[in-house]
Amino acid sequence: MNIIGINAFHADSSACLIIDGKLISAVEEERFNRIKHWAGFPIESIKYCLKESNLDLSDIDHISINIDPKANYFEKILFLIKHRPSLKLVFNRLKKKKKYDSIRELINKEFEGSNFKGQINNIEHHYAHLSSAFHVSPFENSCILSVDGFGDFASTAWGYGKGNEIKIDNKIHFPHSLGIFYQALTQFLGFKNYGDEYKIMGLAPYGKPTYVEQLRKILLIKTNGNFELNLDYFKFHKENFNYRWENGKVEIEDLYSEKIKTLLGPERIQEKS
Repeated sequence: MNIIGINAFHADSSACLIIDGKLISAVEEERFNRIKHWAGFPIESIKYCLKESNLDLSDIDHISINIDPKANYFEKILFLIKHRPSLKLVFNRLKKKKKYDSIRELINKEFEGSNFKGQINNIEHHYAHLSSAFHVSPFENSCILSVDGFGDFASTAWGYGKGNEIKIDNKIHFPHSLGIFYQALTQFLGFKNYGDEYKIMGLAPYGKPTYVEQLRKILLIKTNGNFELNLDYFKFHKENFNYRWENGKVEIEDLYSEKIKTLLGPERIQEKS
């Protein structure tokens, strides 16, 4: 069986090829267009994977993508009722969903004369994360954890892997996210580029825990081990943010609200050279 896996319309768009359960090739689109963290549809990555194995698009049995627009539907409805986000924010999310629905059309358009006739599989985002770690590990049984910004309306998922099966025990849903907490503070410190968190990670050992108590007011740890963001210090969950994640450099507006300055002081402004 030949399977193409893709990460599309998201930063670090990429593709991989699996043949009979073995990973044969994998590559990010930025390697071809030279735009770091490029987001969009990874057509050159798909072409590369096929060429490396002398395969045609018609030889592919499945295309799997790491998002399922139908996942966590009930939680999405609850959020709309509770938080009443801007209509533009809702509209843009629906517009993005439409892109995922057109994958078969997109890929057939790029491969003229060689139509994909296989099955397209939408894999819930955190299942994809958990599988990418567990199913290639040497362990038959394992506790598994996925933590990121957001994917399919969830930021965190944990559960148990056994053999070929994965069971998710619980999730933490939008708008609460350790990834967003990390990214917002990275922006506040003056590192605005997508992916700059690694710079803060590298600098952290040289600092002192001066602001621990203030940070505990932003990230709320519950007695059961779960967490929540204090949403007073954020604005991404209400406004129509400018997520430019396609056909170019990834750009995301500041995730934090003005109130965070009353807690941490003025934000660091990047100096112009």
